[in-house]
Amino acid sequence: MTFPPIADYAFLSDCEVSTLIAPDGAVEWLCLPRPDAPSVFGALLDRAAGSFRFGPANTAVPQQRRYLPGTMALETTWHTATGWLTVTDVLVLGAVDDARRSASRRSPGDAMSGRTLLRIATCFDGRVELDLSCFPLFDYGRVQGEWAYEGSGFAQTSVTAGDVTLTLTSDIPLGLMGARSYGRRTLTAGESAFAALSWGEHVTADLDEAREQLRFTEEFWREWISMATIPDHRFRPYIERSALALKGLSYAPTGAIMAAGTTSLPETPGGERNWDYRFTWIRDTAFMLRALHSLRLDWEAFEYFAFIIDAVSETDPSIPWSLQIMYGIGGERDLTEHTLDHLSGYRESRPVRTGNGAFDQHQHDVWGMLLDAVEEHLQGGGQLAPAIWGRLCTLVDTAIERSSEPDQGIWEMRGAPQHFVASKVMCWVAVDRGIRIARGRGDTERAARWQSAADELKTEICTRGVDERGVFTQHYDTTELDASLLLLPLMGFLPPDDERVRATVLAIADELTEQGLVLRYRVDRTEDGLSGEEGTFSICSFWLVSALAEIGELDAASALFEKMLSFAGPLMLYAEEIDATTGQHLGNFPQAFTHLALIDAANRLIAAEQSVRRRNP
Repeated sequence: MTFPPIADYAFLSDCEVSTLIAPDGAVEWLCLPRPDAPSVFGALLDRAAGSFRFGPANTAVPQQRRYLPGTMALETTWHTATGWLTVTDVLVLGAVDDARRSASRRSPGDAMSGRTLLRIATCFDGRVELDLSCFPLFDYGRVQGEWAYEGSGFAQTSVTAGDVTLTLTSDIPLGLMGARSYGRRTLTAGESAFAALSWGEHVTADLDEAREQLRFTEEFWREWISMATIPDHRFRPYIERSALALKGLSYAPTGAIMAAGTTSLPETPGGERNWDYRFTWIRDTAFMLRALHSLRLDWEAFEYFAFIIDAVSETDPSIPWSLQIMYGIGGERDLTEHTLDHLSGYRESRPVRTGNGAFDQHQHDVWGMLLDAVEEHLQGGGQLAPAIWGRLCTLVDTAIERSSEPDQGIWEMRGAPQHFVASKVMCWVAVDRGIRIARGRGDTERAARWQSAADELKTEICTRGVDERGVFTQHYDTTELDASLLLLPLMGFLPPDDERVRATVLAIADELTEQGLVLRYRVDRTEDGLSGEEGTFSICSFWLVSALAEIGELDAASALFEKMLSFAGPLMLYAEEIDATTGQHLGNFPQAFTHLALIDAANRLIAAEQSVRRRNP
């Protein structure tokens, strides 16, 4: 069996778990009881690691797939030899109950996970033979459970492995065959059938309840996206879908937002650049808050900021405050990397990894990203407790002290540490934002001391980090380019009209691209500790859009943005990378950072267009 293209998967979420559904109607990725737990359906990483198909027999290619407008509900339309069928898939959301779930630290708001994957099929013309095949393999395909009937009929079966129990309920008569529960039923025009897979206490009783669960879930998503403030612009559908993807990547019990919902989807098919992204990166924080606040999704911004403060705080004040580059979605600090050698990997891309070995790397951008996020939080109406301010002051001092040291860089390179320019700039950002916050709090002594350090650091960067042609370089000891340098104008290190900024942005556009799309760096000229190629990075292409807009190159910015929109997946989702030659999406999916950068780029372009119209009415 071949793997579907990465971008062809549909992404569903209930903000407690998420799943990917292939075009043929098979659930190929679901991890329980958390999105960073071992998979129950893992065919995404090995065709023999479990799946759950619900669709027409003998037909694998759908006529059409779409999200129901404004929702995370997937509707797939099938045309078979004998009739027409729609299947609607959703991870159920339900009313908030009184029992607080373990690990919950945040308010559940208006709804919470129903811990049910619901699938409803309706024949609307002719007759269609409907096939159900639920084949879970627990612990990333290593553990096989055995199904058993519940009750006296054929409507409910269950299977248990370790701490996970799955209950399958359907109005299709269910059969058992070892690790598989299955069934088949012929639907005629006007008839419907459902299948509900539950891992909580409640199970879906019948089709009427299934329809009510679908209605509630649809209404939740539409009401949620209606609270966002999104411009009435041709970019609106992409902004809305990006916002829904970010919400779907959130983990409601803690407020965390994952970098992506998957692990080990390759940057190059068959290569080794395969990473687990089911964690929260501090580097994403400032962009996350900026995107959420720009859409007036202030509640989600507050919840995410609360997670970050929880994750980076030490409860024992005698222990120096340390800051990791990433955390588990429950605030975990130990993300030790392991390989799953029994899995073939997506399109034979090995190794398959869980955990992420970069969690204990030294990356100096984290202080700047966190302090920028704090300032964004304050601008959005937030407040800081005195103890938190004291710890942030320690971080600013740490950024000043460590700025003279080499690090692994924003791209988590596994080669020797270098004096990366973007890392130095983000140390400056930490100090700059600390100065702004200190002045706002009346802490003039700290602000003056930090201003001196910021000025010295900026002078060093502008002296050692610029080549002979006036272009900023990847690190102090090279003339190579790096897409992270696009952060210089975006983070306010220098004004957009600075000639060095302009030269750097245009050099990246001319020299660090493939068919107009941006690479992180040239892998053949950079010692990153890995072998093989990688695709263009979508976030970097969107950063270039933003940077071009900032330096006044609006035509180039608009052209690149439209080009990037043309590469969107069929459901308007993006993975981490794009193969510029084929348009194929690569890397983990959907990628939060990509959608954050899309929102930022869209906002900057819209603002630039409005500014031009005001000047030329």
